[in-house]
Amino acid sequence: MTTASTYTYQQIASAIEHLTTHFREQPSLGELAEKANLSEFHFQRLFTEWAGVSPKKFSQYLTLEHAKNQLRKGAPLSDAAHGAGLSGTGRLHDLFVTIEGVTPGQFKQAGAGLVLQYGVFDSPFGHYVLGSINGKIALLHFLNEGDDPEAILTAAWPEVTLRQDSANVQALANQIFPSNDAEALTHPLPVLLRGSAFQLKVWEALLKIPEGRLASYDQIAEAIGQPTASRAVGTAIGSNPVGYLIPCHRVIKKTGLFGGYRWGTDRKQAMLGWEAARTELSVS
Repeated sequence: MTTASTYTYQQIASAIEHLTTHFREQPSLGELAEKANLSEFHFQRLFTEWAGVSPKKFSQYLTLEHAKNQLRKGAPLSDAAHGAGLSGTGRLHDLFVTIEGVTPGQFKQAGAGLVLQYGVFDSPFGHYVLGSINGKIALLHFLNEGDDPEAILTAAWPEVTLRQDSANVQALANQIFPSNDAEALTHPLPVLLRGSAFQLKVWEALLKIPEGRLASYDQIAEAIGQPTASRAVGTAIGSNPVGYLIPCHRVIKKTGLFGGYRWGTDRKQAMLGWEAARTELSVS
C-alpha cells in the first residue's frame, strides 16, 4: 500500500538525503528535483506543500549552525523527571501526552493476558504501525519496505495477544497526525510503556522538548538528575518504542551533529526540518 502522502515522503526523503549530505555545496533546485525524480516546478510545489517552506529555507534548518543555536537556547528540561516510579500518569507538555508505566507484574509477564490492537497508518514521514492496549498507545514504529508489523509488535510485547483492528485504533492515529483542525489533540493522549524505571524517566524527559527545539544527550542526563549517565541516556533513547509522539528525534549530539535514529537518519532530518518550519510559521 502506497498512499499519496507516503509517496510524497519517499520522494522528499531522497531529496533531503542529498540536501543534508551536500549542504555545504548548497545543492541547486535542479539537483534536488532530480533526486526526487520530478521536474523543478513540481518538486518545488510538492516540497513546499509538505514542509510549508521552500527547499532552500528547509536546508537552513538542517545546518550545523542552526542545530548549535538551538542547543544554546536550551530546552526547559529542569523539571522533566517526576522520580523513578512512574506507576501513575502526569500531564506533560503541549501535546497533552501522558506516560503510564506497566506494573512490575505486567513488566515481568511481558504483556501476558493483554490484548494489543493494531493497525498500519500513513503519516508525513511514511507508514507506521500503531499498537494500543486498553485504549492506550503501546507502540508507534515507522515501517521500512519489507518490515513485518506483527514481528515488530511481538518483539516489544512478547506475550500479548495481537489483534489487527485498524478501525478501533484509527481514533488514536488521527490525534497523532491530524489531517484537519477537527482532529487536533484536545485531551490527554495516554501512552502505556514497558521499560525500566530509568528508561521511563528518560522517555518522560523527552516530552519536555518543545516542537522545533533540540536538546543534547547531556541535557537529558542533567534533567533526570544523572549528569554522568549520558551514554545510558543514549541507549534508552535508542530503545524508545513510541516514535514521534515521544520525540527522541529532537535529541542530538552536543556538537550539533544530528546523530543516528532508530527509524533512519533521513526520517529524523525530515522530522526536525518539518517541525522547525511549522514552529516558524506559527509565530510569523
